[in-house]
Amino acid sequence: MATLTEAATTRRTARPVRRRRVSAAPYLFVAPFILVFAAFSAYPILFALQLSFTNWHGAGALKIVGLANYQYLLTSPDFWQSMATSGALWLLVVPAQVLLALTIAVALRKARFRGLFSAALIAPFVTPLVAMAQVWIILFDKDFGAVNHGLTALGLPAISWLTTGFWAKVTIALLVLWRTTGYAVILLMAGLSSIPTDVYEAARIDGAGAWHQFWSITVPLVTRTLSFVVVIGTLTVFQLFAEPYVVTGGGPFNETRTAGLYLYKHITNSDLGLGAANSMLLVAMVLALSIASIRLLRSREDS
Repeated sequence: MATLTEAATTRRTARPVRRRRVSAAPYLFVAPFILVFAAFSAYPILFALQLSFTNWHGAGALKIVGLANYQYLLTSPDFWQSMATSGALWLLVVPAQVLLALTIAVALRKARFRGLFSAALIAPFVTPLVAMAQVWIILFDKDFGAVNHGLTALGLPAISWLTTGFWAKVTIALLVLWRTTGYAVILLMAGLSSIPTDVYEAARIDGAGAWHQFWSITVPLVTRTLSFVVVIGTLTVFQLFAEPYVVTGGGPFNETRTAGLYLYKHITNSDLGLGAANSMLLVAMVLALSIASIRLLRSREDS
């Protein structure tokens, strides 16, 4: 009996161990994305990081200068002026965009012809930006613009929209709001559609009014979508280039020279090392502002 048991044990141990076959199909499916990301995203970012420590001007060997580019930028009044301009535009655009987009999205949640309204809202976002900026110049012209004609018809004084620092910022902020708010509305409408209707019905049964439902149900349940809208708005504002370039050219007196325009200055002067350092600082500041905004909204969600 023991002999039979030992023989069976010997046969079991003598069997070859089958190794689990790993399928290559998933890796083949994601390989195109990995290759494209490595070629057009990862490599340019790493190369820009390397350039930020050099004084490269587009030709010749890379000469390492250490932190000299960062030291120059962090002590440059022009750099901080461009960041202050972008910060001012952020204050003018992002909070207003969030409030306006959320109000419109809630109003359109149960409206008829939602598809038609959605198409109308997204139209400015897909309209060529340069053409829209030219229209903006005509509308806000001091002497012949329709906006000032409307103000004077109401008995109000005409405003130098494009030649005064503060009003030039307001003009660009209005253009950004007009162009991007529709996209934010579409995102928030998608977030609102994920809220179960049972929650609102239960709130109405408990006696909650429309305003209480908005603050206690709608806002907390779309906080994640609002965070995404804030991040997208932050990226849009700190990358602004075409709007101030076409509408004001950065004027008057560099009052509308955004971080994007200041970065463009380094590129046109072939100061690619300085421009790379500028872009790295811009990325760090935008990341910090986005994280702060998300944490502020998440604290509202947790409360």
